[in-house]
Amino acid sequence: MGVASAFAITSLPAAYATPSATAVISEVYGGGGNSGATLTRDFVELGNAGSAAYDLAGYSVQYLPGAPSASSLWQVTALNGSVAPGGRFLVAEAAGTGGSTALPTADATGSVAMSATSGTIALVSGTTALTCKTAADCAADGRIVDLVGYGSALVREGSGPATGASNTAAVARSAALGDTDDNAADLSAATPSPVNSAGKTPGSGDGGGDGGDGGGDPTTPGTVRVHDVQGTTRLSPLAGQTVTRVPGIVTGVRTTGSKGYWIQDPAADADSRTSEGVFVYTGSATPTVGVGDSVLVSGKVSEYYPSSTSQSVTELTAPTATVLSSGNALPTAVNVDATSVPAAYLPTAGGGSIEAAALEPAVYAQDFYESTEGMRVAFSDARVVGASDAYGELWVTVKPDENATARGGTLYSSYDQPNTGRLEVMSLDTTTSFPTADVGDELSGTTTGPLDYSTYGGYNVQATQLGTLVDNGLKPEVTRRQKGDELAVATYNVENLDALDAQEKIDRLAHGVAVNLNSPDVVALEEIQDDNGATNDGTVTSEATLKRFTDAIRAAGGPRYQWRYIAPTDNQDGGEPGGNIRQVFLFNPKRVSFTDRAGGDAVTATSVVKTRKGAKLTASPGRIDPASDAWDNSRKPLVGEFVFHGETVFVIANHFTSKGGDQPLHGRYQPPSRSSETQRQAQAAEVNTFVKSLLAADRNAKTVVLGDLNDYEFSRTVTTLTDGKVLKPLITTLPAAERYTYVYDGNSQTLDHILTSPAVTHYDYDVVHINAEFADQASDHDPQVVRIDVGRCRRG
Repeated sequence: MGVASAFAITSLPAAYATPSATAVISEVYGGGGNSGATLTRDFVELGNAGSAAYDLAGYSVQYLPGAPSASSLWQVTALNGSVAPGGRFLVAEAAGTGGSTALPTADATGSVAMSATSGTIALVSGTTALTCKTAADCAADGRIVDLVGYGSALVREGSGPATGASNTAAVARSAALGDTDDNAADLSAATPSPVNSAGKTPGSGDGGGDGGDGGGDPTTPGTVRVHDVQGTTRLSPLAGQTVTRVPGIVTGVRTTGSKGYWIQDPAADADSRTSEGVFVYTGSATPTVGVGDSVLVSGKVSEYYPSSTSQSVTELTAPTATVLSSGNALPTAVNVDATSVPAAYLPTAGGGSIEAAALEPAVYAQDFYESTEGMRVAFSDARVVGASDAYGELWVTVKPDENATARGGTLYSSYDQPNTGRLEVMSLDTTTSFPTADVGDELSGTTTGPLDYSTYGGYNVQATQLGTLVDNGLKPEVTRRQKGDELAVATYNVENLDALDAQEKIDRLAHGVAVNLNSPDVVALEEIQDDNGATNDGTVTSEATLKRFTDAIRAAGGPRYQWRYIAPTDNQDGGEPGGNIRQVFLFNPKRVSFTDRAGGDAVTATSVVKTRKGAKLTASPGRIDPASDAWDNSRKPLVGEFVFHGETVFVIANHFTSKGGDQPLHGRYQPPSRSSETQRQAQAAEVNTFVKSLLAADRNAKTVVLGDLNDYEFSRTVTTLTDGKVLKPLITTLPAAERYTYVYDGNSQTLDHILTSPAVTHYDYDVVHINAEFADQASDHDPQVVRIDVGRCRRG
């Protein structure tokens, strides 16, 4: 039998050298199917001595021969589900040719042929095979939660292995599940007595996992219903079991990608926590059923994890189906709107998994969606809050008044209050083009379809009926031109621009600078690649890229910009491999001059010198401490010294490390870990220190810090950057409904920033919305500009 899907978890328990008061290996039997055996297969039983359910998602049990050789490998059986307090969890392993009694339905199944007399079993937090071959090495591996060596096993806990294992005897703990980390003392020979999570023992259930039906008329429903499969938590209580002839009406069919169909039982139970719908996964086979068919489906109950940190989708896999009739009325759709979706987002578990917690659909929005997973849902007249993308997806809000932005989106304004009304929408109709929608448009009428879950975005509607798109005419913004005595400084992430890009992309980005930004005096660009883009051949210069780009700006009516940058060391600044992205200063020499001061390169830091005329840089352009660990595999800030109307202005262009590796808002670990913040905070501290050195040399130094910080205005990254009130984040000066530069998963949010030092007292700031809200984007970021009245900021 196949190994259940599993994914690594992020919070690892201590090494097994610490006795466990919770999950332990309670019984091991390797004689299944051997001569004289009654049971037909080997097994490992887990127990939980704790007072709370023990989550096994992403765990495994692993087996090593008792006397491992150099070529011996640990064999892995992945786990899912959880062990109830005081409960058991049964892992079935290889079957032999003998025996007459089947195990009770296993909670997980592997194919490891264990020795009856000598071996080692480990419970491991992870699914990567162990490599240790000695007791000491294994004791040092923090992934091992518990370990049992039996017979003459060399790898064991304590003074010696548990003894007495044979074809007819297991090694087992006492009912109290005591663990002193001494296998010889904790386990002893016993008659094999496997117990599964349902409390079943051999002979007390069907042992074959057919939903308790045990055969019967193929046109008669079995005893299991969809709500039994879904259960009252995020994990099915029947996971790993085979269920037989589950009845339902087909409500949607997916013939591309992850193929399959949804069934829903029209005879709902009285428990609001249990969904009546489930996805039937057919793999590469195109489903042969149609919407409206009444079917009986047999298959294995599985929990599919789209990613290692996501929630799971309960599915029936390896299915067989009998169509009883066609053209049946579909079950009534669950209405999804501001009254049905709760205001709270998700329960928390101190960063742990929420999967074992009972659903509270009247309290939490994500619990409400989980309780309708696989069921038909419907919403009406919903505003688009995330534009259509290349994958045929868009986002709507079913709560029109929830944190609305000035242009029709939904603002993401804090970690503790994620927007609950957002839903991703896809279409199951492969014959009709998906609508091209911008933020602020509307899906008029009713959209209906099964509710699904995916890695990107979480819960989504697989529409069988899509509302009609109403174009509300959102237009790209154009900012005003700076006045003669205003220095205009802008930032724009141009999304991996290189000299090999199509002219259309270059022209559109150039139009954004020349027209929408109205030709700022200085433009800090992020994501300028080297001259051959992702070609990984050692090229690091961007001269051809910048020549094409500035020519296009000129053709669009902008000035003849000059540029300054520092080329990175090949493949040391992150981004697309071979692309060598970097920040670049464009400046209009007819309006502002750049102070060139030699000495800056990819590995040499610029610093600040105090002079009688104020602060100056030792190298311009220069980089901030490029040798610091804060910039490992990330872009180093570019610092430049400019002069406008006789006044020196320092500009620091940034592109902090991305959010890659953070757990999703909608994932199973709550609250989600934002591990990427650690490096951004270190980067922010470096920039903050540099700004403080400028102000120490000249407290009136006019400084502009800007760029793609990859973090929110309420994040610790920004508070670290502003520590000591040396910088003011200008995004906070806008009305709340205008504080965004990027749209992700239907959330309008701020990732790009301009901050200014205290001497910049007179300014006009604008985020120019030209990309993020539109299906047709030149970049995924919106640019922004600050116009500084330098004369009014002079000393005194």
